[in-house]
Amino acid sequence: MQPNVTFLGAALAALFTISVGALLWWMLHPPRQIQPAVAVARHAVGAFKRILVPTSGVPYSEKGIELACRLGTEQEAEIVLTYVLEIPRTLPLNAHIPEAEKEANEALKRGKEIVELHNLIPILRLERAREAGEGIVKVAKDNDVDVIVLGMRPTWRGSQAGWGKTTDILLRKAPCEVVIDKLPE
Repeated sequence: MQPNVTFLGAALAALFTISVGALLWWMLHPPRQIQPAVAVARHAVGAFKRILVPTSGVPYSEKGIELACRLGTEQEAEIVLTYVLEIPRTLPLNAHIPEAEKEANEALKRGKEIVELHNLIPILRLERAREAGEGIVKVAKDNDVDVIVLGMRPTWRGSQAGWGKTTDILLRKAPCEVVIDKLPE
């Protein structure tokens, strides 16, 4: 007596054999083990859900926006773009300064375009402060950001440590991590 083989039976047998074979291959090839310190570092970078990028509309700050987008792409982070309008102490903080406000809005618009090219969500903030560093710290606290990415000019004109005033304030007072992106000279 010969067994009766149908097309459906043969297809099911082949599907079962392939499934069992794939399961065995998967079980015999576990992922490579990584050290706990590496796992922690990978998780820390993966935890960036909201990234703050100060911008001033110059190439080095726009490169900082690009870096922030690349840092946030995998986890689809929100990119908080801020332009700090430094108001002289002789004027009230809410003083109307048309030229500076126009420049700020143009810089934020260009930054928004960069963020949208990466299919990320831009959040625009125009902050008024006496000093840029203090304004950036305020925006970071108000928006509960995970990291600040600061594009830095290639030639420093700061203190002996090499930092400018804004960078110094951020490194001392920021409520989160700070990443500095300096272009080569």
